[in-house]
This record gives sequence, structure tokens and C-alpha cells, in this order.
Amino acid sequence: MEDQVQVFQEFLSRKGLKLTRPRREILDAVFGLHEHFDAPRLHQTLRGIKSDISMATIYRTLPLLEEAGLIQHSLRASSRDVYEHIYGHPLHVHWICSRCSKVQETPLNSLQDQLQKEAEGINFNLDEVNIQVRGICWKCRNSENEIQ
Repeated sequence: MEDQVQVFQEFLSRKGLKLTRPRREILDAVFGLHEHFDAPRLHQTLRGIKSDISMATIYRTLPLLEEAGLIQHSLRASSRDVYEHIYGHPLHVHWICSRCSKVQETPLNSLQDQLQKEAEGINFNLDEVNIQVRGICWKCRNSENEIQ
């Protein structure tokens, strides 16, 4: 059994819930996506594998996956909540272009040490780090320069 399945199953058990077929299919689809996703994108992926899971079931399951520490709410784009699976992945920074909405990721690396030091300074235990930086990407900057 994959680690994320075991983590989710144990989490659900502690809450008095079961790992149902729809929850398992949603979990598998989430970990099959290697990109940011929103609920409609996840629903489209599930329909592509002939799943009959409803949007309501997806919307009920996403908070469970998030609470279990398997996914995180990454950002809000085009009036939709965007998620990514984080279990087993290094912490990273999201660089979001304010013009084209493209998201790039880079590892936290040296920032992680600084955050940990700051947390220790205020006697704070870090559980989760989610850093978003907004600005203008190089493509949008270049297209601005071409117009002038």
C-alpha cells in the first residue's frame, strides 16, 4: 500500500470515517496529477478514467485530504481554490505572475533555515509553510518592452 493511502486511511479512522471507493479514487487521482489543480480539473481527471464521482463528493473530500496533510491549498486563481499534493514533496515557493497567472516553483532551501530560526526565536513549531510571491514574469515583462 502506498504511503499516502496508509496516511489517509489512518487519518479517516481517527475521525471515525472509512476509506470509501470514491475517497480512494479521489486520492489516487490527486497523486496522479503532478501539477496544481482545482476541483473541476480533478473532476475532469476522474471522468477521464470513467469514474462517476460527483463534484459534491470531491468538494467534501478535499478538506479531508488537506486536514490529513496530503494536499495543501496553494493559491486562488481565476476565482477558484487551487491545490497541490504535498505529501513526500519538498517545501517550495510559488512565484505567481500577476498578469498571466503562471505559477513557477522553486525550493525553499536557504529560506527554510531562516524560517526555522525565526520560529525558534518565538518558540513556535512550524507545521506548514506556504509562501506566495506575486510579480511579473519574464515573458510578460518582455512583451511589455516589445510594445514600447
